Amino acid sequence: MIVVVGQFRFPAARMEQARPVMRQVIEATRAEQCCVQYNYGEDVLDPGLIRVSEFWQSREHLDAHMQTAHMVQWQRERAELGLSGREILVFEADQGVPL
Repeated sequence: MIVVVGQFRFPAARMEQARPVMRQVIEATRAEQCCVQYNYGEDVLDPGLIRVSEFWQSREHLDAHMQTAHMVQWQRERAELGLSGREILVFEADQGVPL
């Protein structure tokens, strides 16, 4: 299992424009066969800060995801929206257990 966690930021004034774009990439990614989970969440206390969490079946699937048309489009659109502060980490993990 591959776990991806991190964050990025949009200017708070651009969030209304960013939400539908984020929704498109989330929906397209969740439809990928080997995507286990793919989530963006707005930080309640820090407007414009987006938290990322993803789970993939393998690193190869994550790498393939990064080459999809919707990710290429997302990279272009997020730059146009003023994305900054992107900090994303990738981890290898077991299946996990409930807390």
